[in-house]
Amino acid sequence: MKLIGFLSFLALPLAFAASNDGKSKLVSLAASGNGVIRLDASTFDLLTSPSRDWSASIHFTALDKRRRCVPCKEFDPAWNDVAKAWATVPVKERDNHFFATLDFDEAPTVFQKLNLASAPVVWVYNPTEGPRASAKNAPSKYDFSNGFEAEPLAFHLSNHTPIPIPYKAPIDWVRWITFISGLLGFALVLRFIAPVLQSRWTWAVITILTSLTMTGGFMFTRIRGSPYTGSDGSWIAGGYQNQFGQEVQVVALIYGTLAFSVVMLTMIVPYQTSPARQRLQVYLWSGVLMLVYSVLVTLFRVKNRGYPFKLLL
Repeated sequence: MKLIGFLSFLALPLAFAASNDGKSKLVSLAASGNGVIRLDASTFDLLTSPSRDWSASIHFTALDKRRRCVPCKEFDPAWNDVAKAWATVPVKERDNHFFATLDFDEAPTVFQKLNLASAPVVWVYNPTEGPRASAKNAPSKYDFSNGFEAEPLAFHLSNHTPIPIPYKAPIDWVRWITFISGLLGFALVLRFIAPVLQSRWTWAVITILTSLTMTGGFMFTRIRGSPYTGSDGSWIAGGYQNQFGQEVQVVALIYGTLAFSVVMLTMIVPYQTSPARQRLQVYLWSGVLMLVYSVLVTLFRVKNRGYPFKLLL
C-alpha cells in the first residue's frame, strides 16, 4: 500500500507537466489563429479534457458551401470579432479562457458524439479545477434569441471569462454617412420647397382636400376596415351604414365639384367684364351644379331604394 501511495505521489508532477503542455499548445494555437483555435477531433478533446483549469467558448458551425448554412455565415463575423476583442486582454486572463471554432466537415464525429443536428451552436465549458472550477460539468449553451450580433454574445460570454470581454461595437460608417447625406438632402430640398410650404394657397389646398376626404367618409371606412370594393367589383355598398373605400373617392369628388361650382358662381362670375362671357359662365356653372347634384341624389337612391327624391337623373 505504501508503494502504491508513493507511486501516485510521483505521478502528480507528470500529470501537472502534461496539463501545462496541453495548455501551452492551446495558447499557441490561439495565437496563430488570431484569437480563435481551429479545432479538430483531437484538439477538441484536449480543449475539453476532464482535468482543466481553463474555460472555453466553442463555436460549432458548418461554413462549407455544400452545407448551405446561411445562419452560420451570418454569425461567423460576430464570433470572430468577440474572439479578437478577448485576444487584447492581458496574458494572465487571456490564457485562462479560449475561443475555438469547430467546423462540421473538420470533425463530424464530434457533432455525432454531442448529438448536434444544427448549426451555429455556441457552448461554454467551465474549468473543472482551480479557483474558477464549477460544480456544473455540462457545458452551457448560448441562446440566439438576441440574434447574431456580437454585442449580446460578448455580454453573455463575459459571465464565464476571468474578466469581462472588452468588446466595443465598431463605428457604423455606412449608417452615419447615410444619415448625414439624408440630412443634407432634406435641408437642400427644404430650401427649395420652403416658399411652397410658406404659401397660404398650399395649406388651403391641403385643408380643402383633407376636408373633402373626411366628408366623403374616409374615417368611417378606416374604423370599420371596409374593403376598397365589393366582392363582385361593385363600389357602392347598399344601406347608409355601409360604405366601400372607392365610394369615399367618388363622394369626395362630387362634394368638391359642387363646392367649386358655388365658388365660381359667387366669386368669379360676378367680376366678369364681358356680359356675354358672364352669361355663358352662369349657364355653365349652374348646369354643372344641377347635374352633379342630380348624381348625388341618384347615389342616395342607389344606396337606399326607398329614397323618395329625384332631380334630373
